Amino acid sequence: MQFRDRREAGERLAEALADLKGRPDLLVLGIPRGGVVVAAVVAHALGAPLDVVISRKIGAPENPELAIGAVAGGGARVLDTRLIRMLGVPRHYVEAEMARQEAEIARRETVFRGNRPPVEVAGRTAIIVDDGIATGATTSATLRALRQKNPAALVLAVPVAPRQAIKRLQREADRVVCLFTPRRFWAVGLYYAYFEQTTDEEVVSLLRAQERAGHGGDDGKDEPGGHEAE
Repeated sequence: MQFRDRREAGERLAEALADLKGRPDLLVLGIPRGGVVVAAVVAHALGAPLDVVISRKIGAPENPELAIGAVAGGGARVLDTRLIRMLGVPRHYVEAEMARQEAEIARRETVFRGNRPPVEVAGRTAIIVDDGIATGATTSATLRALRQKNPAALVLAVPVAPRQAIKRLQREADRVVCLFTPRRFWAVGLYYAYFEQTTDEEVVSLLRAQERAGHGGDDGKDEPGGHEAE
């Protein structure tokens, strides 16, 4: 199974979440950057406001692609203590990397939202959307950070993820929707025909388009994700 692009993935997720369409308490939160492209399509289809929720991976020394933990906006921190011990990662490295990534989260929140405050999560059904999950560390940090804000429910929606990651995340979300859990998981991008990098400017454009459309009103203007030729 392969998705043509992030937009098609969002369309398929929206179909799987159709039972939530029109609920007044609904909120869609995209994980930048690529996850916001998927989330914008979901928000438009379900008639929900769109915002971002930002988390960052803590990479291992000499191997930044290997996640030893993650941090998220709101102060949530998730560490893989077993892996940290196995690799012999020093405490000072972990602390410094967490501080660096938290500073990056603050920077990105300013870039994406400007002076606008985050959309209120308390008492709402929040759908967290990404374009795929590899280890699940950053997603776990995101869910923990959002749980602290007292939502009515947390729904995790992703196009593709490893089965083991989904099993772990089912303990942190109230509902998990994953369209494809391959028996052997490789990189997220391999499950898309087109998986180009998403820029900060594209994320800002999608957020503004959804806001102008009246939080997902079907007025035919600025249809989310329409400019992304992936």
